[in-house]
This record gives sequence, C-alpha cells and structure tokens, in this order.
Amino acid sequence: MSDTLTGLLDLMKLQPIAPDRYLGQSQDLGFRNLFGGHVLGQSLVAATNTCEGVDVHSLHAYFIRAGSTQLPIEYQVERIRDGKSFSVRRVTAIQDNAPILILSSSFQAPETGFDHQAEMPQVPPPESLVSELELARAVKDRIPARIREQFTCDRPIEIRQVDPINPFNPQKMPPQRYAWFRTVSAMPADPTLNKCLLAYASDFGLQATCMRPHGVTFYQPDMMTASLDHAMWFYRPFRMDEWLLYASDSPTAANGRGFNRGNIFNRQGQLVACVAQEGLIRQLTPG
Repeated sequence: MSDTLTGLLDLMKLQPIAPDRYLGQSQDLGFRNLFGGHVLGQSLVAATNTCEGVDVHSLHAYFIRAGSTQLPIEYQVERIRDGKSFSVRRVTAIQDNAPILILSSSFQAPETGFDHQAEMPQVPPPESLVSELELARAVKDRIPARIREQFTCDRPIEIRQVDPINPFNPQKMPPQRYAWFRTVSAMPADPTLNKCLLAYASDFGLQATCMRPHGVTFYQPDMMTASLDHAMWFYRPFRMDEWLLYASDSPTAANGRGFNRGNIFNRQGQLVACVAQEGLIRQLTPG
C-alpha cells in the first residue's frame, strides 16, 4: 500500500472521545478551505461506528461553514432510529465550537428486490488517458507557489479526466464531465471503508461540471466556489482500488448556485452509486 493511501486511511480512523463522539484530523489539499469530501468521509465513518448488521445506503449533508485545515474536527453522532430494516444517524461536524457540516445517513439490512439501472456512457478507457497529477506536473511552474506542492505531490486517488479543461485558459464546454478514478494501491476488502472513501472522492471535480458551460474554473481569483450540500446513494458492491467512472452532468445554474449530479459505474458497467450536489459559483466584481 502506498504511503499516500495509508495516510488517507489513517485520516479515516477517528479517535473516540466519549460515547458517540469522535475526533478526526484535518488535511491541507491546497484548496482555500478544508476539502468537503474530507468531512463527508469522516462523518460517514463516525455514523458507521455506531451501527452493526446494516450497511449505509444513503447520505444527505449540508455544509454549514468553511472548515479549517489547521484544526481537528469533532463528530457528534445522534442515534435517530434503529428499526428492523433501516437505521438512521445524524452527525454534526464541529470545529472551534461551531458546526461546519450536518450529515444524515440511512443504513439498511441486506435485502433483494427489483433491479435495473442506467446504461454506462461509452468513453475512452482509463489506460488511454493522462492523470490529473501528470497534467499538473507538466505546468508546475504556472501553479501559484502557495499551492504548488499540494497540487503536484503524490496523491492517494488517481483521477483521469476524459476531456479536461485548461485551468489557465478555460473554454466554454457542455455541462458534462467524465473521469475515471481509483486508489493508487490496493485497498482493504472492508466494504464500509470503501464506501467512506467513495464519499470522500465523490466531491473531487463534481462542482466543476456546472462551471464548464461558462468557461470558468475555481482556480480563478475572482471565483468564489463552495459545496452547499451533498447527497449519495449506494446500490451495488465496488472496490475503490478498481477503476470507477464518474459520469456527471449539470441540468441548471442560477442565483449564484449550480446543480450537479453524477452516476458512478464500475469497469463492468454496473451503476454502484449516485450523487447530487448544489454548489456556490459566485463571480466577484471589483470592490
């Protein structure tokens, strides 16, 4: 297992500090604030720590405040309901005595039933594409010095976009985005841990979908972007160390907000998870 993946998995190990309360550590990925997927993943870990015999099937989260990369995060879990088929948990992520995220998650006992899915898009295979890390290192001298190290260092998750936008000269493109991703080395078989890591990774690049038709990126100093909410539904087994295709689109943007939705497929074409997110996309004016 690579050192970067080991470091990410270590971040998913929360420290119990009281009944149904946990402490997690932060990480600076070079964004303006704490990466939203970081809090999503750790919140889901906190929720699953209080459940037995059921698997998470959905989560709904609201980002309340920007998180700090310099402070630890406290997670408080409320046991809302434990039923025969479903259990519900609510998690509040707190920094500096203020909530930064509220997550509700639902867990289901194993069950069989009807089965259908959307068809996987036809896109080039990941072997034919260049990773985001390789692209970043090719223009390392153009990346601002304050984030250069974070954007060009080894990463635990490899992402290969089908049609990446040039961040220094973005052009208007249709509001669709396709990206293959996987961990850079082998993962533990634990399906719950794989789901928590998928929640973490699902925030990478999703908001960029609604920015594509406007020819802007979050790299621009006049763009204020942030995840406002995030929802996921898990349907079929998968492994994070095998290639997954993230197919996202954006039906609309208005009032400074953009809506993004995504389907995540495994290499065999099975739809393993669905995602929806609304984000702030505000272009600042001088003064």
